[in-house]
Amino acid sequence: MRTVDADGLVLAPGFIDMHAHSDLALLREPEHPAKVTQGVTCEVLGQDGLSYAPVDDTTLPALRRQIAGWNGDPDDLDWDWRTVGGYLDRLDRTGPAVNACYLVPHGSLRMLAMGWENRAPSAAELDRMRELLAQGLVEGAVGMSSGLTYTPGMYAGTAELVELCRVVAGFGGFHAPHQRSYGAGALEGYAEMVEIARRSGCPLHLTHATMNFGVNEDRAGDLLALLDRALDDGVDLTLDSYPYLPGSTTLAALLPSWATEGGPQATLARLGDPVARERIRYEVEEKGSDGCHGVVTDWSTIQLSGVRAPELADAVGRTVAELAAEQGRSGTELFLDLLLRDELATTILQHVGHEANVRAIMRHRVHTVGSDGLLVGARPHPRAWGTFPRYLARYVRESGVLTLEEAVARMTGRPAARLRLHRRGRIAPGFHADLVLFDPERVQDAATFEQPRRPAVGVEHVYVNGVAVVEQGRTTGARPGRALRRTGRGAEAI
Repeated sequence: MRTVDADGLVLAPGFIDMHAHSDLALLREPEHPAKVTQGVTCEVLGQDGLSYAPVDDTTLPALRRQIAGWNGDPDDLDWDWRTVGGYLDRLDRTGPAVNACYLVPHGSLRMLAMGWENRAPSAAELDRMRELLAQGLVEGAVGMSSGLTYTPGMYAGTAELVELCRVVAGFGGFHAPHQRSYGAGALEGYAEMVEIARRSGCPLHLTHATMNFGVNEDRAGDLLALLDRALDDGVDLTLDSYPYLPGSTTLAALLPSWATEGGPQATLARLGDPVARERIRYEVEEKGSDGCHGVVTDWSTIQLSGVRAPELADAVGRTVAELAAEQGRSGTELFLDLLLRDELATTILQHVGHEANVRAIMRHRVHTVGSDGLLVGARPHPRAWGTFPRYLARYVRESGVLTLEEAVARMTGRPAARLRLHRRGRIAPGFHADLVLFDPERVQDAATFEQPRRPAVGVEHVYVNGVAVVEQGRTTGARPGRALRRTGRGAEAI
């Protein structure tokens, strides 16, 4: 037995990241310092409708290229799984530092059933998606994610999502959508997600719930009123958010949806076609691309955070507007050429958030915490290394937006309840020892936009399944985490 001097420290259940992009990071850097140094003991993977299971030999290479900006595309990784169960088995064999849950990604299902076609599925194709989804849930997934501004998930209609969510509901899972718009159509997008939950009976978890862009300044109240009405009507819903203003995604995500039909190779071909480029220019500059949430793109808000091509490294940290002005070109022309040269792998920060909205959403009664942090690129968003201590420092200790108890509940018991984790999320006899000890007076995020990989301070001890992964503020290298799977239809995760 070991004794830890915890004088002056707060003991809490381990923090749960409800929106993580560590799908490959847990395999390649399983010690996972980005998250354990924040006190995170469990992450939810398979987000935004796009991840690496289920796949086949055709969809896996395309997915690797499409989301290289999220996760990298390592050639030295043994891609030895094809199913959800196979991926979770691989996690267990690797032995990551943290526990992980997995959502079946809707876009990956659609690729397997019908490729990248922009149409409704046939009855047989919808049945195929149902079958693949049910298989993933049987193998241990906790629900389904969808990415409705990303190819091919954006081509799904409401009816398709309702049918798939009925399958999820039958297994006791939940739907975690990246909805159709966080800009001009944000409220309509949220209303559609609530309607899907009503019609399917499937619990809803709104990931990275935000109201961004100028059109939504000071409109968080409208979103929260919509959610309160749904909750009062008995809809089972929760949400998560990160405590920063800028968002983060791939540069290719700003393209209009028609330009991405057919997958990455077809997209690259259009980027080299003068007629298609002019059509893209019109939608991005004048109409408002659906890829940019129906808002005309302001290139001064789009900052490059990572590239794959070495010759583009000097562009990281700069805005598209700055780079275009230097070269005497339009922002859109530079945007299109960057995508071609970097083969769609460029990642960006979008400086489009509003502090009042961020604060209002985090106060809501069903709020949980999700980092949405990308771990690749030269200068990724600092939320990957700083989300949880930032809540405790900026929004508890410094501004009092949340009490300490409220913040901890949003990071622990509330997400554990949504995930239906068995004997986790609380400190109680018989519960798994996922624990964090932090100094409430010192805890602080250190990651910045200039130095995004600096570990937090004030998180002194972290335990995963009873094993120390952080001691006296330093990582131990221990890897006691595992995949947390459903144990059967409607059953709790272990």
